[in-house]
Amino acid sequence: MLEKCIQGRVLLLTICAAGIGGTFQFGYNLSIINAPTLHIQEFINETWWARTGQPLPDHLVLFVWSLIVSLYPLGGLFGALLAGPLAVMLGRKKSLLANNVFVAAAAILFGFSRRAGSFEMLVLGRLLVGVSTGLSMNVQTMYLGESAPKELRGAVAMTPAIFAALGIVIGQVVGLRELLGDPGAWPLLLASCLVPGVLQLASLPLLPESPRYLLIDRGDTEACLAGPGCCRPRRPLAARPSAPPLQVYAYASSVFREAGIPKGKVQYAVLGTGSCELLAACLSCVLIERVGRRVLLIGGYCLMACWGTVFTVALCLQSSFPWMPYLAMSCIFAFVLSFGVGPAGVTGILATELFDQKARPAAYMVAGALVWTLLFLVGLGFPFLKEGLSHFLYVPFLGVCVCAAIYTGFFLPETKGKTFLEISKELHKLNFPRQSQGPEWTGPEVILSTEL
Repeated sequence: MLEKCIQGRVLLLTICAAGIGGTFQFGYNLSIINAPTLHIQEFINETWWARTGQPLPDHLVLFVWSLIVSLYPLGGLFGALLAGPLAVMLGRKKSLLANNVFVAAAAILFGFSRRAGSFEMLVLGRLLVGVSTGLSMNVQTMYLGESAPKELRGAVAMTPAIFAALGIVIGQVVGLRELLGDPGAWPLLLASCLVPGVLQLASLPLLPESPRYLLIDRGDTEACLAGPGCCRPRRPLAARPSAPPLQVYAYASSVFREAGIPKGKVQYAVLGTGSCELLAACLSCVLIERVGRRVLLIGGYCLMACWGTVFTVALCLQSSFPWMPYLAMSCIFAFVLSFGVGPAGVTGILATELFDQKARPAAYMVAGALVWTLLFLVGLGFPFLKEGLSHFLYVPFLGVCVCAAIYTGFFLPETKGKTFLEISKELHKLNFPRQSQGPEWTGPEVILSTEL
């Protein structure tokens, strides 16, 4: 009992130490860029004026701003591709620790950008912090999955989503005008990403390396047995949370202003979106093993499409009724809740259940690259989409939600409580309905070493 208590305590500390520098950083850096939107745009214009003696045209200011926002997911793409080789060469724990070099470099660029009169430092800083986030999210998933004992693996699977939502909320709180949302404090606000990095550097070295990495890649049986969990995991955890809707968090202020929310109340409305995401992440932990993956996914996408439709109608009628702006704000909260309960909490787990040990790394690579690429495109194009579509800015996203719900309904099997053999047979039936039998199950392939 004492040994299990100690192992449980070590596992909890491992989850917190990995999460504070992993998905917490993802959510934190995703949300803190929203508060200083107008201040940074003014800084860009002032810097250009000081250099050339002429103001920068509004459309170019908007372009530079969208570039600053969208380089974060582009850096995440590079980090995701770097995570695999680095995790093999350095190990899971050392990769997370070394990753904070990118955080420190980005914080220095952010902190001195205004004094140096260089918005290019913001561009480079966002790229570096994106690399850090993309790398840490992947390595955190491997580290926790290989450290968790079998009976706790499901609960540990949801912790990255919770840390991401917690990072969003903390970022929104820190960005309030009463704290670091003041016009003169935005460099310090962006540089505050160094704080989670320092916390990880102070705590993670005291915790053990992944038992699976020690056993398979290092051949160190004694160190493996001393780890926090089982050293013979049958399959690694795939707990990568689906990325939150970037346009909701990075451009939240402009979306709420478009909805007609009074300027003084926008920052509190933004804080409400993060709180909804955190609540939804916790609720998803309770529901996922009770109602199943398909129900949460299909229901989440359908609800997102529903609330997006009501939001569009509210935008079109906001000048007709005085209460329409608050209906629009409520729809945004409901949209985030629907996303958090459904797609955000479920999609990360599916990679474990739909792919075997041999195919899973490739699935991670494809999924990670797709997520970060789409985040980059949305971050770069959303300001112009908002300008062009006005009240109908959410219509493209409604189409995505509808298509995702239809695809899930036709092609995704329910994986709750099923073995790999049962999932494989059901996938075969969906893909080859005319064949009576699925492929024979030969058992999981034994992996003796990690391949890059």
